[in-house]
Amino acid sequence: MNNKTKEGSRNAMIFISFMLIMIAMGANDSLRGIFAMVFREHFRLNATQVSSIITVSYLGNLVFLFLGGALIDRFQKKRVFICVLFIWMSGILLFILTDNYLVLLVGMFLCVGASTLINTTINILVPVIFTASPGLIVNVLYFVQGIGTSGSQNGIGRLTLGITAWKAVNIGLIVLAAAGLMVLFFQDIPDVKGEKKAVSYKAVMKTPAFLFLTLLFGFYFIAEHGILNWLLLYGTQELTMTTKTAAGYLSVFFGGITAGRLLFAPAVHKLGAAKSIGIFGTIGTIFYAAGILLGGKWVVLLSISGLSISIVYPTLVLMIRSFFKEEGIATATGAIISLATVYDICFNAFFGKLTEWIGLRASFYILPASMLIFCLLYLVFLKTVKPIKNG
Repeated sequence: MNNKTKEGSRNAMIFISFMLIMIAMGANDSLRGIFAMVFREHFRLNATQVSSIITVSYLGNLVFLFLGGALIDRFQKKRVFICVLFIWMSGILLFILTDNYLVLLVGMFLCVGASTLINTTINILVPVIFTASPGLIVNVLYFVQGIGTSGSQNGIGRLTLGITAWKAVNIGLIVLAAAGLMVLFFQDIPDVKGEKKAVSYKAVMKTPAFLFLTLLFGFYFIAEHGILNWLLLYGTQELTMTTKTAAGYLSVFFGGITAGRLLFAPAVHKLGAAKSIGIFGTIGTIFYAAGILLGGKWVVLLSISGLSISIVYPTLVLMIRSFFKEEGIATATGAIISLATVYDICFNAFFGKLTEWIGLRASFYILPASMLIFCLLYLVFLKTVKPIKNG
């Protein structure tokens, strides 16, 4: 077997491993919402205790992303990836083997934080492994993750939910991830050549691209997650929709995000990351803003926008590597996304108060404004910050 055939076989096995793990991560991300009422009844929680589950999850994201990126750069990527996967599995085991609210919080911190870092690490590894078509591969993998999320929501929603179902579902997830781990364990993953050194966060943050990318992710998170968190309320209270109709528009939006990553993956491969974000991001922004500003029956345009903006997040993560030295890519990625997540958290905390001051309809206009700022800022970014050459 020649080297090219060996490399093709290795890449196929790694792709299968990543798919299995991404399905498990996607399903894992949906479980908090699905089982929220189960937790409330089983552990006799008040509203504050239920919201603490979400807060701890966000905290896990911040800690794992901010610190984990530096570990990926400092040590062998495959070893760090496997260690983080074991941390995720240990959190799942806490869910399966224990029955305590405080342990549930610890498990959420470990699982959600590790899951986010796993997704980001896969995004970092894809261009290193699949050098010929990273944009295609990364969007297909995020499509697979979306299938894991939507499939679990539909499938688990049909079960009789209780704490037994919660444990059974987590057993299924740990088996799926373990299968992916076994496939990955015997494959070689290329790494940075030469001695690995700790990368300074200060050095990363002083680069011209850092502030731009943090703002880009921050405004994009506000726009996408704002729809997830507030569209249902906006549709029922301001657009006089039924809950079922508003939920339908929301499901079309996120269904479009899932489907678009598969449909447009070949286009991302052909156009390249920078041009793809510019084209699809602009088209998506037009539909997104029109759907909210026109309101009424035109809100369907907002739902359709999910199809176009679908490639923005995974492709933007992929593009980070073009602006940082190879030995600091993971550190930069972790720092950028974790700080952008802080923007997202602050926005959602502030948005509730803002609706009390100026009303839900006026407050909701922040979302298209955020998407528009993202688009304009991206154009300025491309004009003013030039990629660096690695290797």
